[in-house]
Amino acid sequence: MTVKTYAFTRTDAEWRQMLTPEQYDVMRNHGTEAPGSCALLQEKRPGQFTCAGCDQPLFEAKLKFESGTGWPSFNDPIDGATETSVDRAYGMVRTEVHCATCGSHLGHVFDDGPPPTHLRYCINGVAMNFVPD
Repeated sequence: MTVKTYAFTRTDAEWRQMLTPEQYDVMRNHGTEAPGSCALLQEKRPGQFTCAGCDQPLFEAKLKFESGTGWPSFNDPIDGATETSVDRAYGMVRTEVHCATCGSHLGHVFDDGPPPTHLRYCINGVAMNFVPD
């Protein structure tokens, strides 16, 4: 198995120091926050959602929508901001979404979203920060 090197890196100790325990679990251990638990779920202002690990802009607020799942959902990421990989955990096959700059786990993408893309990027709110316009 090939291990990818990202443009932005930290040691495990540095990640643990800069992230909250919940952020570390989600972003570095591929965890999931409890549905409905993040304030960013209610964020409706114009702006950008950025990676909590490296500040990479990930999603434009105008592409956020209410999916009813309990996690912030988006139609599409900013070009080049995310990468995907196959996640076979829990007996399922899903598409994992991670930050293209630091490799942090963000969430998953599903094909049950609204038009025009029909994609639903279901993202853990603790993995992001919000920067208003």
